[in-house]
Amino acid sequence: MEKIKGRAFKFGDNIDTDQIYPGRFLELTEHENIAKHAMEGIDPDFINKIEENDIVVAGSNFGCGSSREHAVITLKEAGISAIIANSFARIFYRNAINMGLVVIEKKDFEIDEKEIISINFEKSKLVIERGNEYKFSPFPEQILEILEAGGIINYYKNKNS
Repeated sequence: MEKIKGRAFKFGDNIDTDQIYPGRFLELTEHENIAKHAMEGIDPDFINKIEENDIVVAGSNFGCGSSREHAVITLKEAGISAIIANSFARIFYRNAINMGLVVIEKKDFEIDEKEIISINFEKSKLVIERGNEYKFSPFPEQILEILEAGGIINYYKNKNS
């Protein structure tokens, strides 16, 4: 898998799915419309601040709350390339992988808002532009293949073709 490089956007602990994608927008079905409401429950201007490949950095229990896939869709479709958090709600974590959004659990990770970070999958390393480096647990090969394919549906389509 290629390296990911983007600016960090920081959030705290217990960011729930309603903060990531408010429930009042659940009637939307087109992904480009869903993307317009990324993180709106916690930062109504988030969508105007981010650029393609930016990275969300959060505390513990990111993605808690409902099991709706919209929370992953909104971030991925808005251009977020990865989420790094102390911990994730299990269902959010698996939804992210299934939809091809990189999620990395890393405790004791320090980065400033909008600081550039690179994710090196080959070395399982996070590299902050100012020089700090942090190791993370490597992904199993099959998870990397799912992420590279853009999600589990594409993974199985590619595998069976």
